[in-house]
Amino acid sequence: MELRHLRYFVAVAEELHFTRAAERLHIGQPPLSQQIRALEDEIGAVLFERSKRRVALTEAGQLFLDRAKRILADAESAAEQARRVAQGEEGQLRVGFTSSLPFTSLLPGVLHDFRAGWPDVKLQLRELFTAEQFTALLANELDIGFVRFAGHVLPDGIDMDEVHRDPMRLVISTQHPLAAEQAVWVKQLRDEGFITYPKDAGTGLPTSVWQLCAQAGFTPRVVQEAGEATTQIGLVAAGVGIAIQPSPLECVRMEGVDYLPLLDDGAHLSLAIATRSGEQSKQIANFRAVLAAWLARKRMVVG
Repeated sequence: MELRHLRYFVAVAEELHFTRAAERLHIGQPPLSQQIRALEDEIGAVLFERSKRRVALTEAGQLFLDRAKRILADAESAAEQARRVAQGEEGQLRVGFTSSLPFTSLLPGVLHDFRAGWPDVKLQLRELFTAEQFTALLANELDIGFVRFAGHVLPDGIDMDEVHRDPMRLVISTQHPLAAEQAVWVKQLRDEGFITYPKDAGTGLPTSVWQLCAQAGFTPRVVQEAGEATTQIGLVAAGVGIAIQPSPLECVRMEGVDYLPLLDDGAHLSLAIATRSGEQSKQIANFRAVLAAWLARKRMVVG
């Protein structure tokens, strides 16, 4: 049984006249009659009472009409939904982001604009370190990710486009002698104790910090590890050591803490969009377009 057979049947059932139904369907009347006979044979029930004067539905035909209409409506709805998903108008988009991004206007701004433009696309949001986002992308658990990039080698199967750079900031106690400076060089931190993320945290920030310290001629002395940026800032306030964080974290105002610019070249952390290689879904394309428009409006550029 094909959908066209159901359409033929519904047309005859609504017109109760084979000639008018054939005209409505733009086919000949004899082929239509043959198709209805074939449908009845396949079902094993007579659907119409036929005479020279009238065509009427049998009881079986009336029951079949109700189901046929529902089937055709469901098929049309499914086709329309599939079209909308293919065009990015429905479906879902799974978005990852690093912990510092909600402290910027970028994430809330882009999400707001995307929801306004594509209200029927369900957004699933996950806060993950960069390495965790790469793993989730490759496992098809994310569609797109906002990742922090520090020049490390990308996993096979991941494409990435840099969209913005955030300057790094030295997080330092207000009681520290360097707190009186307007800005500092990384070489001035040679003798300091660093508070940093655990090695297995999966964030790119420690790599950037180690690179900056190596360029300044020393290896940082780690005195404490903490998995959350706000915890690190709190430990700085307690006098445990210093930390380096991207500038969006400056909005975390804590008594006893200052944020100082770093003067070294390369003292920034890149923000990038990561996707699976070759990913071409319309939802991702639409999200990228919203992001590009938001960045252009805010005049946020790479570099």
